[in-house]
Amino acid sequence: MASISLFQSITALITGIILIVLLTTRFRVHAFFALVLAAVVTGSILQLPVLEIISTLKTGMGNIIGSLGLIIILGAVLGQAMEYSGSTAVLASYVLKHIGMKRAPIAMSIVGYLVGMPIFCDSGFIVMSSLNAAMAKRSGIPIIIMSSSLATGLYAVHCLMPPHPGITAATTNLQADIGKVMLYGLLIAIPVAIAGYRWIAYITRNQKNNIPQESLETNSKGPALLMAICPIVIPILLIGLRAMFSLESSAHSISLQWLDVLGMPEVALSIGIVIALFSARNNIATILISGAEKAAVVLLIIGGGGAFGAILSKAGIGQHIANPTLTAMGLFLPFLITSLLKTAQGSSTVAIITAAAILQPLLPALKLDSDTGRIICVLAMGAGSMMISHTNDAYFWVISKFGELEIRETLKVYSTATIVMGLTALVFVYLLSLLL
Repeated sequence: MASISLFQSITALITGIILIVLLTTRFRVHAFFALVLAAVVTGSILQLPVLEIISTLKTGMGNIIGSLGLIIILGAVLGQAMEYSGSTAVLASYVLKHIGMKRAPIAMSIVGYLVGMPIFCDSGFIVMSSLNAAMAKRSGIPIIIMSSSLATGLYAVHCLMPPHPGITAATTNLQADIGKVMLYGLLIAIPVAIAGYRWIAYITRNQKNNIPQESLETNSKGPALLMAICPIVIPILLIGLRAMFSLESSAHSISLQWLDVLGMPEVALSIGIVIALFSARNNIATILISGAEKAAVVLLIIGGGGAFGAILSKAGIGQHIANPTLTAMGLFLPFLITSLLKTAQGSSTVAIITAAAILQPLLPALKLDSDTGRIICVLAMGAGSMMISHTNDAYFWVISKFGELEIRETLKVYSTATIVMGLTALVFVYLLSLLL
């Protein structure tokens, strides 16, 4: 295969995205077929052989479903169990009574920030989606505002703070201080989450609130508050404790071995399902069927997104700009490379890990070859890994489908918010570099 030019790579990327948007919004083609068709067209623009296109499609689809499939299925079942048991209604009533109707989106953004500390943004959104939908229904606030607020709160910490895999791997590869990266990342994620929320409020300013469909009185048939919250809190605690102890200790005591198992997202979500089913004993068969059916649609679309992302990764956009003539850009080069990789192939984790491999030998030329410089470089890559989340990102489809959003409005509100968040993070990383 001939070498691919930067112009060819960018043309393929833009063509693929436009094709997906047109097919799904104007021609109402199912997102899976739109993604696969866009992947084939993009591969053709990149002049990939037909056999390589097909092989890459299959590999990309298999990788993303293999990594997220079980989590999505279990998360969907958990959401259905909480809905059938009345747990989400109980939690929505409690939260809205204490914060008020108008502050419901702020509450979801804060919840996203807190929940996102220990667990993946994908898992966090799935776990919280039933509560998010119930709060939107009861408050009358449009679901696009509620879902986007939750999504951006989760996303802020996912990209900037260990123990999330991308920034953790980059921290290790660049030999930065993981404790300081975690602390600074957590602090920078606060204004980033606020920026995401403020953008959502601005871009949806003309959205009219719906009429609340239910009163705030707690459903008498629902479980007690403690029983309602346990299916969410216990999995989050287990996953968080596992992540914390895996960072702080390499000991292999029996208790840590048990925590290592119980804190696996798949196991923790299963525990949450069991707890939720205690409050919905007569509907177990219905819950399992409806959960599996809901997950199947999401998995199909995420698989298509993985196929599209795998084709785009062949474009090698990051490699085109990672050359010594651009090292005068300092911390802006790590941001630029990571953001282009993220936009091109969809995964924040892959983007930041790949960028770390590209940038590691360039640290001296970037004048970031110091303890502080390595921290700044990692955080700049974390900022870049936020933008732009769109149709080749599995998280985009989790938000769209579990958040009950149209593709067009997800692109308009959530995807543009990731640009604002990434740029905000870059500004604060730059200010941090001046202070350190």
